[in-house]
Amino acid sequence: MPELITGPWEAVSADPAWLRSKPGIKWASAAPGVLPAWVAELDFAIPPAVRRGLADLAGVGDLGYPAWLEGAGTPLREAFRDRMAARHGWSPDPAQTREFTDLNQALQAVLHVATEPGDAVAMHVPGYPTFLRTLPKMGRRLIPVALDHGRDGWSFDAARLDDAVAASGARTLILVNPHNPTGRVLTPAELAAIADVAEARDLLVISDEIHADLAYAPAVHVPFASLSARTEARTVTMTSASKAFNIAGACCAVAHVGSARVRDGLDRLPPDLLGRIGSAGVIATLAAWQESDPWLTTVLTTLAANRGRLGAALPEGIGYHEPEATCLAWLDCRSLGLTDPAEFFLRKAGVDLISGSSFGAGGEGFVRLNFGTTPAVLAEICARMRQAVETLR
Repeated sequence: MPELITGPWEAVSADPAWLRSKPGIKWASAAPGVLPAWVAELDFAIPPAVRRGLADLAGVGDLGYPAWLEGAGTPLREAFRDRMAARHGWSPDPAQTREFTDLNQALQAVLHVATEPGDAVAMHVPGYPTFLRTLPKMGRRLIPVALDHGRDGWSFDAARLDDAVAASGARTLILVNPHNPTGRVLTPAELAAIADVAEARDLLVISDEIHADLAYAPAVHVPFASLSARTEARTVTMTSASKAFNIAGACCAVAHVGSARVRDGLDRLPPDLLGRIGSAGVIATLAAWQESDPWLTTVLTTLAANRGRLGAALPEGIGYHEPEATCLAWLDCRSLGLTDPAEFFLRKAGVDLISGSSFGAGGEGFVRLNFGTTPAVLAEICARMRQAVETLR
């Protein structure tokens, strides 16, 4: 299995046979010859510390009930506080943090206890497809708030959010920052403007910050709840080590529940209704947060370089703004005149992308591409896309 080593990432090349042999959904579900670039998963071996931690767990020979099962939560609560304090100057109270299997479960649990069927929930679009699908499945009304798309990229209009919330009566906002799919990292001024709307309209803010560790300098991630004590008290901050440290299969996430009303609602649920995270997920997450930042630094160097490589290698006519965070590129293919660009690139190039229409209003004509791979694989993806576009000319 390839190791992530110290030094220039170009010196390390993932074995294509290893990628094809991986059991995860990204490569295991790819048809022969197809290059998958859809799901937000990195093509890199997991951090050595995570691998050691899991090996040590198996080596002990004990997968019994963990000691923390009867206590006041897992060690993740303190580890999350320590990480936020060290990286962002925010010290969330561990007593207000809860564990979940992933962010989708956390979102659904919070919506279940904090809203009722028929309630309006605001969310910026284009937006994360799983969240968009969750709302109608739970009987909640999506209030889409369009992002602005200009020459310099994507921006958030607080006045538009305020108008949408006022008109709909929404009392909940799902905020995704860093944003998926555009890769924007909201500035302190943008966050403060959203906080003003939340205060004026008495909004519960459910803040997805899962990509916070994948922000590129000079962009700086600021946790929404860190703006003030009043903002923290109306915010649920959801995060996981799954994206930045490539451990989505560990099924482990946390949410700091600053809202006492929501916290009480979650604690009133039957204790086993949502299931429980396992020892392996906790150990993997602790190893990621506490021991794997050198690994993350190397990965960020690779991803930052890949952003530039992508911009230079994309077919002519595809619009692209370098993301400020994430391993995801939001590509504007509208000038190509295609009904569904994702279908076209899968059929003509053997490159599997996500259709922009999955991301709601404003996503039509776009595709999302994951550049979290090796330079060689990324170069092949772009070469195939260029050849496919040439057939249109």
